[in-house]
Amino acid sequence: MPSTPSTSGTESALPSVGARVIAFASIVIAGIAGGVIGYSFVDLQTTGDASLAGGIGALIGATLTAGGTAVVVVLTLRAMGEWRSIKQQDPDAEDRRFPRGGTNNGARRSNPRVR
Repeated sequence: MPSTPSTSGTESALPSVGARVIAFASIVIAGIAGGVIGYSFVDLQTTGDASLAGGIGALIGATLTAGGTAVVVVLTLRAMGEWRSIKQQDPDAEDRRFPRGGTNNGARRSNPRVR
């Protein structure tokens, strides 16, 4: 059966395609950089033919940096999705929280009273 579009009017929680492409690219770049660093780290500490050790160092470095970057990327994309859903539910929330006029607009703090 073909899927029918949702009629509830809710937006998808998925981030935009551009954000997902940038996220994927950053994970791949971090993995490559980690692999190079891992290989170089092992290569500096070994002498002679240590291609197996260099390959293991590159694999561990790539895995660790790509994994760490993936964690940060997922948290960032979730925060972006949550921010977008909050903005859709209440577009004036930011204006109420940070009023544009007055003495304290959220960007400046008034001088503390010192006795």
